[in-house]
Amino acid sequence: MESLLARSISGVSKIMATAITPQQTYIDDFDPKDYFQTSFAAGEGMFLGEWTEFALQNLHETFIKGDVQGNTLLDFGTGSSGYHLLSACEVFDNIITSDFLEQNRAEFQKWLKKDPDAFDWSHIIKRVCEIEGNRDDCDKKAEKLRSKVKEVLKCDALKRNPFDPIIVPPVDCLLSCFCLEAPCRDIKSYCNVLKNFQDLLKPGGHLLILSTLNATFYHAGKKRFNVMTSRKEDLENAFKEAGYHIEKAVYAPRTDKSRMDVADYDGKYFICACKPK
Repeated sequence: MESLLARSISGVSKIMATAITPQQTYIDDFDPKDYFQTSFAAGEGMFLGEWTEFALQNLHETFIKGDVQGNTLLDFGTGSSGYHLLSACEVFDNIITSDFLEQNRAEFQKWLKKDPDAFDWSHIIKRVCEIEGNRDDCDKKAEKLRSKVKEVLKCDALKRNPFDPIIVPPVDCLLSCFCLEAPCRDIKSYCNVLKNFQDLLKPGGHLLILSTLNATFYHAGKKRFNVMTSRKEDLENAFKEAGYHIEKAVYAPRTDKSRMDVADYDGKYFICACKPK
């Protein structure tokens, strides 16, 4: 019988793979400083407001109000940031972060070590504290996250074991934010990554993914990076094909279209899924 995933990509418009940016181009050309300025710098980052509000609210509801808890959380594709871990650090004692790019890992390490040259995430930390009802605890929140991060690993989504040669013991929760559309060339590749994530989760563990819908590119400074286009139906079919039970799926349109030349996504998604016990 034809699988859900096969049916979801059966049309000509859906089997055409996006010409995504190669890994080597990221290694050579991706500048985390340019990405931060373009995307998250206070007062000018294009993902501030609409995107961060969507992400932070969903993560708050999932970790603080929901039942996604445990001992260890694995963050896949942390980049040079950590804003998406600010609610998670309230319910997980151990957080493992990871990224493909050495330059991203180095920038995140600067923030962990309170290097004077580290990126300033205080405006987003403040917003998380407001959401949690503790607007005056920004410094405590940052320190709590720093204390919970135990490792910063290299990962590669295209490998069967993304952390090869390291074997990461199964965790309670795997979180990935703004990541998989970069390495995956199409929805089949995306589904294969989800299948590989099964080995990284304990039975009953949760997989949380946040990203954008219907994007084809984004900019970091003047550099353009092409990404896989994610569509609602394809995503849900990929999760089911990979063997997960979707507990919650949230989709929201992009309402501010003022900077479509910087990133052309038209919506956002958050999917909370569970690995069967």
